[in-house]
Amino acid sequence: MTGVQATAVAALLLAGTALGGASSARADVPVVVATIKPLHALAAGVMAGVGTPDLLVQGAASPHDYALKPSDARLLDRAGVVIWAGPGVESFMPRIVDGLAGKARTLAMIDAPGVKPLPIREGGVWEPHEHAHGDHDDHDHEEHGHEEHGHEEHGHDDDGHDHDDHAHDDHGHDDHGHEDHDHDHGAMDGHVWLSPANARAMVAEIAHVLAEADPEHAARYRENAAAYDARLAKLDQTVTAELAPVKTRPFIVFHDAYQYFETAYGLAGVGSVTLNPEQPPGARRITELRQRITDGGVACVFAEPQFDPRLVKTLTEGTSAKSAVLDPVGADLTPGPDAYPELITALARSMTDCLAPGA
Repeated sequence: MTGVQATAVAALLLAGTALGGASSARADVPVVVATIKPLHALAAGVMAGVGTPDLLVQGAASPHDYALKPSDARLLDRAGVVIWAGPGVESFMPRIVDGLAGKARTLAMIDAPGVKPLPIREGGVWEPHEHAHGDHDDHDHEEHGHEEHGHEEHGHDDDGHDHDDHAHDDHGHDDHGHEDHDHDHGAMDGHVWLSPANARAMVAEIAHVLAEADPEHAARYRENAAAYDARLAKLDQTVTAELAPVKTRPFIVFHDAYQYFETAYGLAGVGSVTLNPEQPPGARRITELRQRITDGGVACVFAEPQFDPRLVKTLTEGTSAKSAVLDPVGADLTPGPDAYPELITALARSMTDCLAPGA
């Protein structure tokens, strides 16, 4: 962030304090703010019947280049808990987190216990399963209890996705400060929510933090988290079965946001249109990708609603590849607890429809 941007952010936060001070008194239920719709959905599921979280990045806006508004600053100034993915997704958030120190609990979901971050893939053309961490069937999601959490059992160096001991009565947060992270965010893929296994870990973490912040409703948060966890486990099984027939079909995505989804379901992503969603690819890259489509038998190239679809048309024109749309944040979905299952279901449906042979 440039000095000018940092000054602007500081001014917005000061404006939020001045304009929002009169309404910033804490209610019985903490004000919870989630940056993007998928994380908002997880928080809404945990808070059902107690309160409703606020959503920061609305509509079709991209979190990668989001510009904070004065109303956002006022909302953040009132927040007791702020949930975000991590610096690799919301580039505007690190300065905000610094400004909220001592005022709100900030949860970077890439750091949540049990979340398994993956390294950013180098370049925009990859071999299928380049960073796969084992077949999806090896991930044990059946037992997802919440009695004894313990950070030692959830280190980020473990490639397995076993969530059997994912509970929170013995959580150990003192060793998990957000200023001293266990891994380098700059080298990790921030789109962690696109793995349902990671989402289950996030739900557990959100419930734990809300129970600490609002002990009066702690039992309800835990009950909601258990119910949502069961829903996510069933979703995971359904999507696994749906994607099985197309898992070997090569495809290209608009930007490398889907590594977690690919890894979870053993899918054959082979490249991305752009390395940086904020910058269009050059002519050399377009040529390289068109060659990949032709030589690699790419079945589909996926656009995104947040970005210009003409690039995808340029890539697929004159080839046998089809095109479709993937949306990693659910721009058109109604905010609420249903948005996350709907997001994952929509991704699976779009992939199945476009990748199916003869479709």
